[in-house]
This record gives sequence, structure tokens and C-alpha cells, in this order.
Amino acid sequence: MPLNKQKIKASLLVLIFSVGYLLLSNLLIGFKSDQLILVGLFNFMYYLSNITRKFILGFTVFIVFWIIFDYMKAFPNYEYNSVSIHELYQLEKKLFGFQLNGILVTPNEYWRLNYSNTFDIIAGFFYLSWIPVPLTFAGVLFFYNKREFFYFSLTFLLVNLIGFCVYYIYPAAPPWYVQQYGFDFIANTKGNTAGLSRFDAYFGVEIFKGLYEKSSNVFAAMPSLHSAYPLIVLFYGIRNKLGWINLLLATITIGIWFAAVYSSHHYVLDVLAGITCALLGIWLFQRLLHTKGWVHHAIEKAVKALS
Repeated sequence: MPLNKQKIKASLLVLIFSVGYLLLSNLLIGFKSDQLILVGLFNFMYYLSNITRKFILGFTVFIVFWIIFDYMKAFPNYEYNSVSIHELYQLEKKLFGFQLNGILVTPNEYWRLNYSNTFDIIAGFFYLSWIPVPLTFAGVLFFYNKREFFYFSLTFLLVNLIGFCVYYIYPAAPPWYVQQYGFDFIANTKGNTAGLSRFDAYFGVEIFKGLYEKSSNVFAAMPSLHSAYPLIVLFYGIRNKLGWINLLLATITIGIWFAAVYSSHHYVLDVLAGITCALLGIWLFQRLLHTKGWVHHAIEKAVKALS
């Protein structure tokens, strides 16, 4: 196919997908400025230069993740299965609870009573890194090792898909929900910053307030994908022998696990489920890569196209 015809065909596909995404989004979840920003950013980078075009095409894996996550608003998981509120709380207390002033409490309840500005700040900064760290890591891999970039990004997508399936199989309320509403189920409950509100208040900002107002579903605490993401990054950091950087990644991983519980956004059980989800996704992708020739072939073709 002549080069000009290829460019026209590619541009037409970009236009179709851009318009189609906006129309479908408006139909499913209503119009949001985020949708225009996403479409505008994609088109800007696609047409800016050959390098940015390849970059944004490579990052379509993460765009697919974001669109799926956003569209979950149209299909609340609590409409498909009962939400675990009391059961999960009691299991957490049974497995990880301890005595505090003669009362059995969960780790979340302990930290809710024993927070400090220092821990608020540390937890806030760790929790803010849950998306920037994977995206930055992916960006570095894209320019230095595209094959590993695709391995990482596809593993990231697979882990999310596993996590999303669990959300629908086992809807679960986060600790802050129990603290605020008790054990009664209330549909359409809005997102809540919980313990992270103290970070916002300390710095006089609304970072977490803005983030959690966009929450797709508050009844998606199990597994904690916040806890899964840094573990995927750490795995590929170790795989690529990044040396001292892996110590930093390990610190961030543990820090996010702590922040998830400290802020009352997740139980310890949620964090363990997130870790399990990450390990399962990593194992499954490695197995697919080494047993399914078409997966390896498709990645090699993508690497060649974007090199």
C-alpha cells in the first residue's frame, strides 16, 4: 500500500476511534472533561512527531486499562453480587485483630486512633506514587527496551483484568465505609478520602479529594490493586537488574502497602489479595509468553513496528 494511503487510513482510524470513544462514553457514563483531555492528548502526540506517535501507540495498553476502569461506573459490581461488609470486617479482625485497651480492633482502627502528621505525610506521598511510578517505569522501558516495555505493560493490563473480575465476583466495602456507615449497604455511595484527607488538610490542597471523587466504585476494595502495581514494577526492575533502583522500588512497594492500611482504604486482607493478584498475573503472562507462540510473535511484531 502506498505511503500516503497508509497515512490516510491510519488518520481515519484515529478519527473513528476518537469520535467513537466520546460517543460511547457519553452513552455509558455521561460526558466528562477527562474524556476530551484523553482524546486531545492522544491526537496531539499522534500527529506531533514520529517519536511521539510511536510512544502514544505503545501506551494504548494503559489507555485501554483506563477506559475499562472508567466504564465500570456504568456497571456497578454491587448489582451483580452482594457486597461483603460485615463478613470481611470480621475476618480481618479474626486474622489480624489485636487487643487495644481491652477491645479487639483491626489494624485500620488502631491507626485511625493513633495517626500522626509524620505518618500522614509519608502515607500520602507513597499513595500518590501508585500511578506515576508504573507509568514512569513504562516510559523508561519504552525508550530503552521496547520488548520489556510490552512485557511490563501487558502484565499490568492482565493483573488489572484479573482484579476487575474479582471486583464483580466479590464486591467488598473498604474499612472507611464501615467506620462511616456501619454494616448497612448503601448503593451509589460516593468515594471518600478517609485517612488521606489529613494529607490534603495538612498541605491545604484537594489532591486526594479530587482523585476519590472520580472513583468508579467504592465497593471494589478487594483486591487492592494499589498494592499490586508496585509489585509488578519491582518484579520487572529485578528482572532487568536495575541495582539500587530496585531498593527504591521495594521501599515504595512496602510504603504503599502500609499506606493502604494506615489510611483505612484497605484491610490487610485486601493488600494480601492485591499481592496475590500481581503474582498470579505475572505468572500467567510468563506462562502465556513461553507456551503460546502467537503471544510472542505479536509482541515481536509490535516491537519492530515501534522501533
